[in-house]
Amino acid sequence: MTMSDPIADILTRIRNANSAMLPHTDVPSSKLKLEVLRIMKDEFYIEGYNFLDDKKQGIIRIYLKYAKDGAKAITGIERRSRPGLRRYVNIKNIPQVRNGLGVAIISTSKGVMSDDQAREQNLGGEVLCYVW
Repeated sequence: MTMSDPIADILTRIRNANSAMLPHTDVPSSKLKLEVLRIMKDEFYIEGYNFLDDKKQGIIRIYLKYAKDGAKAITGIERRSRPGLRRYVNIKNIPQVRNGLGVAIISTSKGVMSDDQAREQNLGGEVLCYVW
């Protein structure tokens, strides 16, 4: 099975596991996915992730985050740019997700970073997804 949009796949797996209140979910590994997960961890949307070697490309186990009362850390996750319609922004048009309560993950020429980091470094790029 070929996968035309691996970022949409990881976001859907996280969304489904989060809806089912699962403690973790597994996804096939890639460098871009690891960078997206690093930002989600830095922004406190997930507990963490581990790389599991399966003698092929590897598997990433993502540990989801919930509050003690059962509230979900991720209330929404949305793919913005996709293979059929890429969405690029310059520094002036970097989106603010939920009036700053969420984060936009942006792929720039200096690597994958959050919207705040892109503003600090004065960089635009491809808007991969929104998380809130």
